[in-house]
Amino acid sequence: MKVITGGVTAAKGFEAASTAAGIKYEGRKDMALIVSRREAVSAGTFTSNVVKAAPVKWDMRLVAEEDCARAIVVNAGIANACTGEKGMEYCQKTAKAVENTLGIPANQVLVASTGVIGMQLPMEKLKAGIAAMVPELDSRIESGREAACAIMTTDTKYKETAVEFEVEGTMVTLGGMCKGSGMIHPNMCTMLSFVTTDLAISKELLQEALREDVKDTYNMISVDGDTSTNDTVLLLANGMAGNTKITEKDENYQKFVEALRVVNTALAKKMAGDGEGATALFETKVLNADTKEHAKMLAKSVICSSLTKAAIYGHDANWGRILCALGYSGVAFEPEKIELFFESKSGKIQIYKDGIATDYSEEEATKILSEEEVTVLVDMKMGEAEAAAWGCDLTHEYVTINADYRS
Repeated sequence: MKVITGGVTAAKGFEAASTAAGIKYEGRKDMALIVSRREAVSAGTFTSNVVKAAPVKWDMRLVAEEDCARAIVVNAGIANACTGEKGMEYCQKTAKAVENTLGIPANQVLVASTGVIGMQLPMEKLKAGIAAMVPELDSRIESGREAACAIMTTDTKYKETAVEFEVEGTMVTLGGMCKGSGMIHPNMCTMLSFVTTDLAISKELLQEALREDVKDTYNMISVDGDTSTNDTVLLLANGMAGNTKITEKDENYQKFVEALRVVNTALAKKMAGDGEGATALFETKVLNADTKEHAKMLAKSVICSSLTKAAIYGHDANWGRILCALGYSGVAFEPEKIELFFESKSGKIQIYKDGIATDYSEEEATKILSEEEVTVLVDMKMGEAEAAAWGCDLTHEYVTINADYRS
C-alpha cells in the first residue's frame, strides 16, 4: 500500500467541482460536487443523534434502498437541519437540479450540508451553484482539493488523503476528503467525509467494511463532546480499476479493509487536530488492556476530558487529570499497576508508575507537550488489547468561535 497525493478525484472515474454560491459565506467557495462517470455502489454511516438533518435522512434512504449512486452535492454554511418538510423538499430539489443538468437520476444523487442549524437553504443559489459546477467537473487532483476547501466551515485547513494498493495485480485507488472542526464527538461528529474508490466490490461488503471501520476511526475522535445532527460518511465504489469483483471476505477484501482503515484514520486525525481553536492534536493510546472495548472506553475518556485538554493547551504535565479521566471511564482497574507516559517528536517521558508520580523533569515534560502532536500512552498491565483515540487541546479561541457562530 502506498500513500499518494490526492483526494476524492484520485480514483479512476471520479470528478469534482466547486463554486462560490453565496449560501452564507462571501468571497469563498461554499459548494462542491463529486461525480462518478459510471454507476457506483454506495455505503454510508450517519449520526447517532436522534435529531437528524434532512440530508442525513435523504442519504440514509438512498443508501439503503438504491443499488447505486453517481453524485454527491455538498454545501457549507447552512446545515438544513431542523427545517421540517421544506428541508426534505430541498434535498429532493437539489437532486432534481443535478438530474436536469447532468442527466443523473435524482435517486442516484446524495446530498450533504454543514453549517448553522435551523436556517432554510436558499434554493435558487443552490441551483445556480449546481449549474455553475457541472461544466467545471474534472478529475484533476486540484479539482478534488478545491472541493475539499469548499466544504469547510470553521475548519482552518482542507483535509484529504489517498492510497494505492494491488488486488491480484490490479492497481486500485482509494481517496477521500472530509470537513470537521467543532461539534465533534465519538459516535460520529460534526463531520462530513466522502471516500471514493475504483474498486469493484459488492454493495453488501462495501457497507460492512465501512460500518466496521468507523468504530475505530471517526468514532474515536472528539473535540468538544457534541454529536452533530449532520454527521455523514459516504463511500462510493465504481469498479473502474477493473479488478475481479470482490464478493467474499477473502484476501482481497482484507486488503481493501486495510486501505480503508489508513484513509479513514488519516482523515479522522486531520479533523481532531483541526478542532476549533486547537493548537495541538491530542492522542491517547491505551496498551495492554483486558478487552478492546475497555481500551476504547479508556482512550475516549481521556481525550474527552476538558481538564486534560486544557492542560495539554498549557503544556502542563498534569497527570492527575489523566488518571481521573481513566477512573471515571467505567472500566475497573488497579491504579497502582498502570503506567503513564507523554510522547511527541521531542521525546518520551514516564510520569506515573506504582501509584505515584515518577521523578520526571517538568522542563522536559513541557518541551514534549509543546509540539503540535502530543500522545498520552497508558499501559494498563491487564492484557493485550489496545486502542487509540484522537482529540485536541481546549483553548480560549474555542469559546470565541462558538460564542458568535450564528452571526
